[in-house]
Amino acid sequence: MSRSDAGGARSGDSAEHAVAALAAGDPVLVHDAADREGETDLIYHAGAVDRHAVARLREDAGGLVCVALSDPVCEALALPFVRDELDHPAATGRPDYDDRSSFSFTVNHRQTHTGITDQDRALTIAALGRVAGLAADGDCGPAEFGDRFRSPGHVHLLRAAPDGLADREGHTELALALADAADLSSAAVVCEMLDTKTGGALAPADARAYAEREGLAYVEGTALLAAFQD
Repeated sequence: MSRSDAGGARSGDSAEHAVAALAAGDPVLVHDAADREGETDLIYHAGAVDRHAVARLREDAGGLVCVALSDPVCEALALPFVRDELDHPAATGRPDYDDRSSFSFTVNHRQTHTGITDQDRALTIAALGRVAGLAADGDCGPAEFGDRFRSPGHVHLLRAAPDGLADREGHTELALALADAADLSSAAVVCEMLDTKTGGALAPADARAYAEREGLAYVEGTALLAAFQD
């Protein structure tokens, strides 16, 4: 494995290491690319999330806690790209880093209270992990999804591009490719790692240092693309 990247720093762990970590229920750090968002996301499989994981996402990452779902799962559950549902002047333009946003609805599990506490978000996220597996097997549709979740809520859903990494090389698709390689349901939590000192994204070197301190896998998006793209 190469130990250098464009910045001359250590490139991180292999795709195989990251897949094994996610399969074991551990979080993984993924840096997408310097010429894209240039951000490192802390990623869990949704089914592995408990209140302690939500606390780590909130305290150590600090970005927006989202659950990425595959396009087939979103089709089965009738979850759209939210921009397609908006008729408002604000629903114009595109992000600087990509052709479009991946955002779908926001949800809370119906058994939550406010939906924002660590316990409530963990309940919502873990349930999304289970529902993604059911939807992929044809055992959950829009009505059943509505029985379990209400919208708006405090967990943001992301809808992956139809052809995954072949269409889009974002954290949404990278996280779901990891989940697929780990033989897990198509539901992954992504949360940007932020730097409280600079107010910007956490630098890759600092993200790698965090991963080393915590004993977590850190992997570059380029390594995942090389492993998962045909």
